[in-house]
Amino acid sequence: MKTPFPDHDPQDTGPQYLENLATGYWFSEVIFTAVELEIFTLLHPEAKTAEDLAGLTGSSPRGLLRFLQSLCALGLLGRDGPYFFNTKISGRYLVRGKEDYQGDSILWRKYLATCWQSLKECIISGGRAIYPTGHSPDHLERRVRKYISAMDAVAGTKVREILPIFEGLLQEGEILDVGAGSGAVSAGFLEHFPSLKATLADLPEVLDYTRELLEKKGLEKRAAFLPANILDPWPLHRSFDLIILSNIIHAYSEAEVPHILSGASECLKKDGFLLIHDFFPEHCPEKAALSDLNMFVNTYNGTIFSEKWVRDKLGGLGLCTTGLIPLKTDTALIIASKTGSKLSDLRLDAATRLAAKVRALEFRAVRPIPVSAVHVPGWADLRCRYGCQMYGKPHCPPDSPTPEKTVDLLKDFTRAFLLEGEPPTGEFQRRVLQAEREAFREGFYKAFSFWAGPCSLCDPCAPDGVCRNTRDSRPSMEGAGIDVYETARRSGFTLRTLENRDEYVKYFALLLLE
Repeated sequence: MKTPFPDHDPQDTGPQYLENLATGYWFSEVIFTAVELEIFTLLHPEAKTAEDLAGLTGSSPRGLLRFLQSLCALGLLGRDGPYFFNTKISGRYLVRGKEDYQGDSILWRKYLATCWQSLKECIISGGRAIYPTGHSPDHLERRVRKYISAMDAVAGTKVREILPIFEGLLQEGEILDVGAGSGAVSAGFLEHFPSLKATLADLPEVLDYTRELLEKKGLEKRAAFLPANILDPWPLHRSFDLIILSNIIHAYSEAEVPHILSGASECLKKDGFLLIHDFFPEHCPEKAALSDLNMFVNTYNGTIFSEKWVRDKLGGLGLCTTGLIPLKTDTALIIASKTGSKLSDLRLDAATRLAAKVRALEFRAVRPIPVSAVHVPGWADLRCRYGCQMYGKPHCPPDSPTPEKTVDLLKDFTRAFLLEGEPPTGEFQRRVLQAEREAFREGFYKAFSFWAGPCSLCDPCAPDGVCRNTRDSRPSMEGAGIDVYETARRSGFTLRTLENRDEYVKYFALLLLE
């Protein structure tokens, strides 16, 4: 997950990183205020000066100028002399009326922030400390509308990434969207698969607005609306080709989710699919942990579940499951079926399937990269020859591929994974070997790995310098001439040299695929 502090990695230590964490609310308050003032909408379709915007928002020109400068620093606005204009991201997602408008979702986060002020009390009491009381029906109605609008903005962008997985598999049939909320996920499927029909189940006060949103899209005639509390026995007496649980299970407790999964299993056709879309710590650990805290302070008993927990519960119901399928954002999928062979029909390429299996090996990150991102300069192996006490040990230089050999080797590959982990070295290296073996079993017969540091598999290493475990030993990235820092940066990781021995250490490994 990218942080608001691009020059400081989440695992770095030190006063600067702690200060950045403590001032994180500066970032959120700036974007909350910009959306409330409609700054981005006012700047569409043409640039304006600070004086122009001050007049339109009723703001002080001096104060607004300083505010606009902060938006420029955050990459949300650009500036040409006295004129300010939207950047690509704000022009697409923060202009009201655009298809992918996220402003309502952002302001919903501001609403949730109120309860975060009680985090300390929640921790002490062991549960939610602030409960809405004394609100009028109009207030509750507005709250429901805000929630649905916010979820619609997020779900609408996510579903476009999910749809290709089911290409060619849902030409007709029925879907059940449990806890449908805005109906955006169902709408995405209905628009993409014109012969599908949908049943949307949710609380009665939610479904009124769900119906409105589907009417605006012209999809209401292909949708049925089922008022239901999913914690009660499900009022359904037929089965479905696709059942959707999108951002639902994290709103409930460990005691409640098995009931929901059981209900879904009972309503699933023999050759149907159950789609679970949610936060998972295995995919985006920082966001999952913070989302779990958000459930702690803003719901009665919601929590984030691990991939293993969910798959174990599905397995207990007799369902076969995929591994975790990460989306490009902070959420991921698990897809289940009563028939294991049906899962092979999903439009998942071999690399995606492999990534799910490798993530299960508990690497901190598994990032697909092009082999062109691997940087092999002329100097990297000198760090081993001059400056490392392990030089000359088995599988360290000069008993490693030369930079020239590495460059030649990379010509035979186009795709790879960059794996991030941490000490102890031997444990990390064993997991890298497991990942390589998984790749081979998935059909990547050329799979080969470079790991971090001198080989640490055997303790002690052979005293005569002759390796007894050539089957499992692999060269290190740096020993083979790879610039690990530059390769990591090119692949989107933040990496820096350490100032103190007690700072957090990262390991990287390269798994070449094909």
